[in-house]
Amino acid sequence: MPNFCAALNCTRNSTHSVLAFFRFPRDPERCKKWVENCCRSDLKDKTPDHLNKYHRLCARHFEPNLITKTSPFRTVLKDSAIPTIFDDLSRKRPNQETKNNDAPEAKKDRLDEAGDTTKGTSEAQSQEVTESSNGDGADSGPQAVDEETLNKEHLKSLFDVVVMMGVQNIPLNGHSDKDPKSKSFTSSNLQALLEYRINAGDESLRKKFEMSAVNSEYCSSAPLEKMLDVIEKCARDELLAEVKEGRFFCFVIGSQVEVAGESHLPVFVRFVDKSNCLREEFVGFLLLEGDVEAITKRLIDEVTEKYGLDMQHCRGQGYFCSGVSTLKVKAMLARITELYPLATLTPCSNCSLNICLANSMTLTGVYLVMSTLKKLEAFFSKSPLLLNQLENAISIYYQGNDEKISMLKEACYSKWTEEHDAFEIAVDLLESLLLCMDSVHDNEDHKWNDEIAHNAFVISEALADFEFVMTLVVLKNTLSFSRAFGKNLQGQTNEVFSAATSLTAVLHSLNEVFENLEVYHEFWFEEAVNLATALEIPVKIPRLFFRKRPATGEEIQPETYYKENVTIPVVTHVIKELTDLFSENHLKALKSLSIVPAIMGQLKFNTSEETSAEMYQNDLPNPDTFPAELHCWKIKWKHGTKDVVLPPNIYETLQLSDAKFFPNVCALLKILHSLPVFALIDDKCSSANLRLKKYVDDTPAHHRNKSMALLHINCGIKHDLDTMVETYLKMYPDSEPTEKCD
Repeated sequence: MPNFCAALNCTRNSTHSVLAFFRFPRDPERCKKWVENCCRSDLKDKTPDHLNKYHRLCARHFEPNLITKTSPFRTVLKDSAIPTIFDDLSRKRPNQETKNNDAPEAKKDRLDEAGDTTKGTSEAQSQEVTESSNGDGADSGPQAVDEETLNKEHLKSLFDVVVMMGVQNIPLNGHSDKDPKSKSFTSSNLQALLEYRINAGDESLRKKFEMSAVNSEYCSSAPLEKMLDVIEKCARDELLAEVKEGRFFCFVIGSQVEVAGESHLPVFVRFVDKSNCLREEFVGFLLLEGDVEAITKRLIDEVTEKYGLDMQHCRGQGYFCSGVSTLKVKAMLARITELYPLATLTPCSNCSLNICLANSMTLTGVYLVMSTLKKLEAFFSKSPLLLNQLENAISIYYQGNDEKISMLKEACYSKWTEEHDAFEIAVDLLESLLLCMDSVHDNEDHKWNDEIAHNAFVISEALADFEFVMTLVVLKNTLSFSRAFGKNLQGQTNEVFSAATSLTAVLHSLNEVFENLEVYHEFWFEEAVNLATALEIPVKIPRLFFRKRPATGEEIQPETYYKENVTIPVVTHVIKELTDLFSENHLKALKSLSIVPAIMGQLKFNTSEETSAEMYQNDLPNPDTFPAELHCWKIKWKHGTKDVVLPPNIYETLQLSDAKFFPNVCALLKILHSLPVFALIDDKCSSANLRLKKYVDDTPAHHRNKSMALLHINCGIKHDLDTMVETYLKMYPDSEPTEKCD
């Protein structure tokens, strides 16, 4: 809110003036002179604290030599400043005995009085300095300590406010986003909160800023950036303390995010904590700029220098991004695998394998399908009434088929667009979706607002495109071979183990499709045409193809076009992607799961884990004793108590294991557990990705800040303000206190 000048007949306020506004001093004597000189009899009974909190005088009432501009953002008064300049020339000083003194003489009296006060203060200070110089200098120590303590307390208060804003996701600037040409002063969120804290009684801030103009910045951009760097460092150190202690980790790259006008990739670190729980934490943003080599170097530098981790201890990497950034991310992770062979690339448990495979394709038709599925999810999340509309459309289209109706309605209330069988459900729902979208767009009952009706129109246009229909059918049929395989990867540990052996069959089936592509494509094209005909969608080649293709006069048939531009690229990509994601090292890691007791029992304890675990030999505490230890491990579970249920997964195995007797087994289990292919069991440990999505959805791009995002997404970590202050002073020892907050 604006500040108004308290002087009689002065109408200036901070909204329409660039002048500095100053608080009334808390010193009783000076405050009394301010009240007398501005001739506000109604303020005489107010306490200095009340006047300091609620009343201001603008800079026009002070002599220019009493005002100092210490920086472009900070204007301060001298400690002894008294207001002497007022517009009302007929005003008299209350203590004057002569009633006919004119304004210039009154002003001279005020200047003399101010000069006497300043002189007295200067003489007193000189006397103190003389006494100090004549003595043994014993008083200089406590003064320095007091100044240092004040600066630390002041910094601590600043850190406290900024951390609170980050955790609560309050933008630093807020309402200060205004026209640069505007001369009005509107306080930022940070400025307003510091002002509130001063008025609430924060002595360290009050002493620091009491003589500052109320419309000057308390903390400008340069020191604020330093503070944010310190906050980010301290928060990340707290977050990664257990990672450094446990040594081994994996990282996951998320979808592209715009921060401060630049493209960034979210980075998550996966590790097993002290309680043997698998955790995935958001640790920062990676700038997506430059070629693959530049981004790869930037990521390695971030991990080693900023995060304080050793890439030699990285045992896995994954990604769940989509769009044009996918190519760079894949190339970057492949390069890291070349540099660090044990940093195994695996599918990520954050999304189903089939969705991951589809997102990694850069085909126009596939992008159309995946973006439309995202729009459908967002559309139906707006209102339960929209889901009711879809249910009605399903009932109309599948009238008489109660089993199908029940199955599709149940799918609608789940996140079916992210499931392993998303493309099968999309094909079954296509007619109902188009009917629903057309109904919402027509809006005959005026039931929907303009935004919803427009979104329905955009989606219906995409659904009614034959390129969408054909690509959807090809994805459904191609990825049907990997559907069960992908589901096992996100299932129980024994299912993940069996998936390692079933990959050969999946690739064999896909290669058979590729070898007989003419036949398979003919069937798939016919299915797409029949579906399009039922929906009255014309079978045609995309318009964009003719714009790019030179005019040769040669006619191309839709069946041929979609075989060359959809079917062949999709099948080829899926085969290559599965081969890359399930490298020899990855399959060895999955086969090492045979040390989980339930899997050992399933295999009748006839396993040879030594061969599979060879790649991790150097990671074991005592690799020479591993074979003997593994033998004892099998005996422990094979001849254990009959009533004991064999642990079915890595987490329960680690809870029941004795690290003292089986150090190598426990170390191997922890490494395997952190691989991105394994799903997070505890919801609390998997909340980082959800909180990141919420942050991106709720925060406009121009308000996003990397450091503040780290605080908000990891709001549960502890923040030690004293540590932040000490870190700041160590990182920036040459900064003067006034420079830190000017």
